Amino acid sequence: MSIGLILWMSFWWVTTPVDYAVTSLIPIVVNAFYPMLQMPQILANYSSEIIILLLGASILTVSWMESGLDKRIALSILALVGNNFRKQLIFWFIMSMLLSAFINNSVVAATIVPVAVAMLSYIGEGDISKSRVGSKLLLTIVFAITVGGLATPLGGAMNLVCVDYFQQVTGEEYPYINWVIKLAPVIVVLLISNVFFLLRDVKKSESLEGSREYFQEQYHNMPKMTREEKWSLALFIIAVVLSFTRELYKGVLPELKPAYVFISCAALSFLIVREDGRRLMLWKNVQTKVIWGLLLLFAGGLALGALILKTGAAQNIGDIVANANFHSNFLLILAIMFLTFALSAVTSNTATAAISLPIVVSITQGLGLDPIPYIYAATIGINLSYLFPTSIRAVPVGYGLSARYLLKEGWKLTLIVIVLMTVTSMLLLNWWGR
Repeated sequence: MSIGLILWMSFWWVTTPVDYAVTSLIPIVVNAFYPMLQMPQILANYSSEIIILLLGASILTVSWMESGLDKRIALSILALVGNNFRKQLIFWFIMSMLLSAFINNSVVAATIVPVAVAMLSYIGEGDISKSRVGSKLLLTIVFAITVGGLATPLGGAMNLVCVDYFQQVTGEEYPYINWVIKLAPVIVVLLISNVFFLLRDVKKSESLEGSREYFQEQYHNMPKMTREEKWSLALFIIAVVLSFTRELYKGVLPELKPAYVFISCAALSFLIVREDGRRLMLWKNVQTKVIWGLLLLFAGGLALGALILKTGAAQNIGDIVANANFHSNFLLILAIMFLTFALSAVTSNTATAAISLPIVVSITQGLGLDPIPYIYAATIGINLSYLFPTSIRAVPVGYGLSARYLLKEGWKLTLIVIVLMTVTSMLLLNWWGR
């Protein structure tokens, strides 16, 4: 029954006859009519610690938008960039990648893409669909956000799903700093390969007149940093630092896990007062900007994973694969890459994590392998997708980037990255192990 459920949810996530959030409620509905687990075991996934963390992070990023901090950070950095198109692309890539490492990918895309479009309009490249420069720049941003989301667990909900599986397999709390250390070589390879791919057809002498002047003008016209901006930035930095230094205070505050750090800082953000005396954050405004469907999608993925694992379906899948004598690590990793890349291309990264991770764990356990290195390998494919206007790729397409151009460039980079990531994962298998 649980296998049928994963096929049903996978089909709906891919074809989207209903919203992702509605599909995410299927485990509750099915379990009510055909009990596979005790209902509290299903419902627990919809209020888990990771859901709380995601909600807290979402609220904190709303405070950036409410205070105008997001625009200030972007303009203060971009004012320093020269007019050389290659330098522009490299800078946009690095900036987008760094932001998406700590902020939800959708938020970064929604914040950075409009700024880029404004710059392009200023220099006469406003029609993105007909602009080579505009198309290349928006493509660079969305590819960078994709890579950056893999750098830390805070890059998106899909990473929190992966963290949950690390914790399920080990039975221990997963330190976020481990993620950064273990995946650092992967990020370096992806950074180099993606940038070289994007710059391959850009001449060294190609320039964008006026772009630097535009940002300098916009930056100098901004007022001084307000009190609410300072507090919004401080709360986010506190939440990130405490999450990454959990091991230092774990013995003193054993219950202050990253989820509760973020929700605490999010709650404090409602106390921020503007300089005119008004509250920065009002719930009636915040609730319209938090992506509730994303929370449900994430929770539905966890519930699906719980059904597959706890009903024994995952073990049965692992036994079938084990009996097939599939003992080549290279072929196993290559299969994991193709599976995760294919799923993330047509559905959300969170849904890909929910579908693929139970399968990866069951296969590796069935083969008598440590699942941890293979979860890391799957995490790469879960994050990376370059092909279709789904997930964050819908943002630049909405601003005029041609979906045909996205596919044309995306399939080439996809093949390159699959090969690179398969080889890289093979080299890192022993280091990734416990």
